[in-house]
Amino acid sequence: MKPSLRFSLACALAGGVPGCPALAQPATPVAATVAPARFTMAQALDAAWARSLESAEASGRQRQAEAQQRVAGSWLAGAPTLEWSQREGRGAAAAGSRETEIGLALPLWRLGQAQQNAQAAQAESDWAAAAERAARLRLAAQLREQAGRLRLAEADARQAARQRQLLEELGGDVERRVQAGDLAPADAMAARAEMLSARTLEAEAQQSLATQRSAWALLSGAPTLPEPEPIAAGEDAALEQHAEAQLAEAAVQRSRQRVKEVQAQRGSPPELGLGWRQERPGLGQAQQHSLALSLRLPLGQDPHSQPRLAAALAEQDLALLQQQRLRPQLEAELALARGQLSAVTLQLEAESERARLLSERARLLKKSFQAGESALPELLRALSAAAQAEAGAARQQAALAQARARLQQALGQLP
Repeated sequence: MKPSLRFSLACALAGGVPGCPALAQPATPVAATVAPARFTMAQALDAAWARSLESAEASGRQRQAEAQQRVAGSWLAGAPTLEWSQREGRGAAAAGSRETEIGLALPLWRLGQAQQNAQAAQAESDWAAAAERAARLRLAAQLREQAGRLRLAEADARQAARQRQLLEELGGDVERRVQAGDLAPADAMAARAEMLSARTLEAEAQQSLATQRSAWALLSGAPTLPEPEPIAAGEDAALEQHAEAQLAEAAVQRSRQRVKEVQAQRGSPPELGLGWRQERPGLGQAQQHSLALSLRLPLGQDPHSQPRLAAALAEQDLALLQQQRLRPQLEAELALARGQLSAVTLQLEAESERARLLSERARLLKKSFQAGESALPELLRALSAAAQAEAGAARQQAALAQARARLQQALGQLP
């Protein structure tokens, strides 16, 4: 018997052959495949997000946006500067003269610059929020894919455990019939060889399951697999609500506001100066005090701002191009996900019906074998075909859950 046939034998015997001895007793629990208490995919996403690098990056972007908003809300364009100077006369003519001056320079916003900076800060905050939603959606995609791989590994492990258990029981039954003279010793050898092969395949399946569970725990921080996600309503939701589409739109608005912000910062900011001066013309003369008010207005444009303007324009062009390319990509991914879901649904129906028919055939041949009308090899071939169909149906069931999760991912729906 080929290894693929051996691997699938248990499912047909355990699931579709009522006359088999394996069905006369409840299956022995397998510690490695017993499902612990499960939770939802939304909880798994929260746990994975809390331990992800993307979470730290999102927090940093949000703090940066809040800092820009605080700067835009300030009534000064920069930090004020304090100036102090003192002059003393030298020589016979200026003996005893002294001049002390204290000044304060306040950088001011240009006309409309404060409002533009506030709009740029708000665009930065909106982009940070959209980037966080998109990052959570990408992390959800990783969780959904890993959950699908883990479910397939669990299905394979269950099939391998059932096959090993069934072949052990079948080997004992064949051994008793050999001792009774109903079967040849070669049949007992063949049954034992199949049982040993099933043990090897079960060990391989358990190792694969342990690998997938480790990968899941490393990604989500939880050892348990969440329940499959229910089918969410609103599958025809507009792609404009997709997290990636919202991020692209926020990136375009952010780049536009950056261009306007750089254009508003054409040069050094104006400065309002406040000063106090104390003068003493000479020894024995009265001190004189005065207040000064000044306004410094830079003329022309600062050529040093041209590189920043060029970089902002390049960022704007790139954001627009990415937004234009994103829509067809999202539409293609959605069409592919819907096509895969339809195909998997049809395949599951076909595999389930095939498994039912082959299981019924194996049941009839089992009765014939017990009555001595069929040989053991013929029964094993029938059971193997039924087992393959049952295993295929189980894998298609896991594939259906995976296809539904991929459709939700293509729609941009978070768990």
